[in-house]
Amino acid sequence: MIQLIDLTKRYGKLAALNGLNLEVPAGQIFGFLGPNGAGKTTTIRVMMGILKATSGRVLLDGHDVVSEAQAAKAIAGFIPDRPFIYEKLTGGEFLRFVGKLHCIEPVKLKQRIAEMLEHLELISWEHELVEGYSHGMKQRLVVCAALIHRPRILVVDEPMVGMDPRGARTLKDLFRALAQDGVTIFLSTHSIDTAEEICDRIGIIGQGKLIACGTMAELQRQVDGNHSNLESVFLELTREQIAPPSL
Repeated sequence: MIQLIDLTKRYGKLAALNGLNLEVPAGQIFGFLGPNGAGKTTTIRVMMGILKATSGRVLLDGHDVVSEAQAAKAIAGFIPDRPFIYEKLTGGEFLRFVGKLHCIEPVKLKQRIAEMLEHLELISWEHELVEGYSHGMKQRLVVCAALIHRPRILVVDEPMVGMDPRGARTLKDLFRALAQDGVTIFLSTHSIDTAEEICDRIGIIGQGKLIACGTMAELQRQVDGNHSNLESVFLELTREQIAPPSL
C-alpha cells in the first residue's frame, strides 16, 4: 500500500534521506522511529508531496506522489505534528471546507462531519470558533479533517503532542479501528511507548537510512534478543548515532 523506493533527498552535500526503501501493506499500523535529525520529518514531507525527492519514488496504493499527485492525495490523509487551522472558522465550517476540497456530496459531508466530531468528542464545539479550542482539541479537529474523505492511507506525525491521556487513548483506539477496517497507518513518533503499544511493525531510521525494521520480536533478534522492551532495542540500534550529552 505504501512503497518508498530508493528515496533520496539532498540539501547540497547533506543527504537527509539516503536510498530509503520501505513497504507497508494494507491494514498495518507502522511505527517510524529515529533520533532527532534522522530523517523522519523529511520522509513524511516527501511522502505527502510537500518536498520533492532528489531521486527515488513514493507510491501510495500504486500512485506516484509526483506524477499522479491528485490520485495519491485523494486516498491519503495527513495529520501533522502541529495543527494548522483557519482559526476564524468554527470547527464545523473548517470541516465543511476540507470536505468540499475532496468533492464530498453535501448530504454525505454533513453526516460525516457529525460522525467524526462525535467520535473525537468535539460535537458540542462544532459551532465554536477554532481560536477558542485548546491545543488538544485542535489536534483532534485536524484528525477529523484528515479522515473526512475516508482515506485508505493515513500518515501521522507525532499525533499525541499536547493531548491529555483521555484524548490520546481515544486516538489510539481510533487508529486500531481504522487498521481493522483496512486503513494503512504510517505513524512517526518520538513516543516509544505509543509505538510499542499499537504498532504492528516498526522501522528505525538513522542518518537517512532504514537501520532496522520488523515486529518487536524481529527487532529483538537483531540485537541478540537481550533487550526486553522497545526502548532498550531502540537505544542499542541507534547507539552510534546519538551523541552523549555534554557536561
